[in-house]
Amino acid sequence: MKLGHAAIALKGIIKRELWRFLLQRERFVAALVRPLVWLFVFAAGFRSTLGIAIIPPYETYILYEVYIAAGLIGMIQLFNGMQSSLSMVYDREMGSMKTLLVSPLPRWFLLTGKLMAGTFVSILQAYVFLLVAWFYDIQAPWLGYLSLFPALVLAGLMLGALGMLLSSFIKQLENFSGVMNFVIFPMFFMSTALYPLWKIKESSELLHTLASYNPFSQAVELLRFAMYGQFNGYAFLYTLAAFVIFMTVAVWGYNPSKGMMVKKTGGPS
Repeated sequence: MKLGHAAIALKGIIKRELWRFLLQRERFVAALVRPLVWLFVFAAGFRSTLGIAIIPPYETYILYEVYIAAGLIGMIQLFNGMQSSLSMVYDREMGSMKTLLVSPLPRWFLLTGKLMAGTFVSILQAYVFLLVAWFYDIQAPWLGYLSLFPALVLAGLMLGALGMLLSSFIKQLENFSGVMNFVIFPMFFMSTALYPLWKIKESSELLHTLASYNPFSQAVELLRFAMYGQFNGYAFLYTLAAFVIFMTVAVWGYNPSKGMMVKKTGGPS
């Protein structure tokens, strides 16, 4: 694989995904409206019971609206990861995915390019969401907006790799919505996106355990600490490990001779 050819291919993949996103205005609006509704409606009600949230181990006290904003950024990346994987299922049915995968470039590189493109789109959505929230006085420290970027990259890659893994299992576009609901809602509600982990423990030990080991929870905590210029080492390592596992299985799943794209008859789909 020559570096020049790889750069051209990566540029083409990212440009295609970006243009697809910009042309689908409904997708952009939906990606913003959903978390904004949660932020301005649900957070207002939750604050009356939680008021100030605490993020350990530094015992940082923050307004609950700011606390939940990090969880909703995670929601944006989670839904974008699933949406990107939906486009992969569509491309596979239409044939464009097969055209991409039969190119002379390594399969892992092509899939990583798709993943990077989807992550770039999710980061763009996240910062637009933060811009809108800023005008409603939901603001993080200025340094936090810079330190948030690498956290968004890793969280976006992990959640996008999860979506890519799921798309390798799905044969038909019609089955994807059910799988999305089966994955997205349990991951979101069994996480620290809306409530601190200590608050979850007060209500249910089982839910606390599930939320602790939920990769989405760790991605949210990574984003939450980054918004305040802090680094959560455990969340970083957990999210990184989840990304490596999801991506490895996804690359295997898209291998026509070994993965889930193999038909029962033995040939590639």
